[in-house]
Amino acid sequence: MDINILRLGHVEYRVTDLGRARDFYVDVLGFVETEREADRLYLRGLEEREHHGFVLRKAPVPGVSHFAFRVASPDDLDRLAQHADAAGRPVRWIEPGAERGQGRAVRVQDPSGLPVEFYCEMEPVERHLQRFDLYRGPHIMRIDHVNCQVPDVQAANDWYVDEWGFWCSEYTDTEDQPPRLWAVWLHRKQNVHDIALMTGIGPRVHHAGFWVPDAPAVLRACDILAASGHQEAIERGPGRHGLSNALFVYVRDPDHNRIELYAGDYLIADPDWKPIRWTINDPRRATFWGHTPPKSWFDDASLVESIADGSLVEPKAPLLRDRPSFVT
Repeated sequence: MDINILRLGHVEYRVTDLGRARDFYVDVLGFVETEREADRLYLRGLEEREHHGFVLRKAPVPGVSHFAFRVASPDDLDRLAQHADAAGRPVRWIEPGAERGQGRAVRVQDPSGLPVEFYCEMEPVERHLQRFDLYRGPHIMRIDHVNCQVPDVQAANDWYVDEWGFWCSEYTDTEDQPPRLWAVWLHRKQNVHDIALMTGIGPRVHHAGFWVPDAPAVLRACDILAASGHQEAIERGPGRHGLSNALFVYVRDPDHNRIELYAGDYLIADPDWKPIRWTINDPRRATFWGHTPPKSWFDDASLVESIADGSLVEPKAPLLRDRPSFVT
């Protein structure tokens, strides 16, 4: 399809207590607060120059409202909407300003049930990259990716690659003969991923990943969480993934939504990049070094909204086993 998707732009989390969420994300982790409404808080990383890269919205129960990709031109929005409508996908237009700072946008329920928004224009704000006097927390720079659990990764991959023009950087398949696709890391910007699709109960969002500048920042996040009385928020890590090479720590907010703080992956600059293959039962795939993921890392993820009425989408069981054989 003739559209130009640039990168992941933002994600909106549902939280039950906006003040408590602000304390965690702004006061402890150091996100920059751009603007606040009665039921929404607009945040960004230190190097981001758009109005927001992360939104917290007050809701009765936790979850994920949507995640959004930026496109190159307003015409891309019309082409996306026409294509999705022709394919029988639910489509909803978001008027300018409905999401503060953002222009016209279109939201699509993808074939897995994930709520995906596309936008082109967003209000610019001051970038804090060199405002070192304002740095707080582990120095979160920008949003990097979302990781989603879906029942059928092959079908989801076919949509994102064939219909929306994503490229594959790395993937995991099973040890069946022939192998079956278990997870895939897809990108539009020139690093490992803008979205990962993993086998699991879904549609659910497993986590949003935020870029921090270096390995000490990952460790600093753990120190800050522990010192502020939030040590129980550290779910997994620190460690290093084999897949992507990234250093990581996974953190659960007070509503148990999950984020990843992430550093040290690599550049993909060449069009002839050959995707890297991993097998599901290779323990170095998810954990090159570090502790084996806890059961909660596989079991827990955030439900997502229907774009039609804002209700939470009922998840379905996966077609394949949703974890490696060495995890019970």
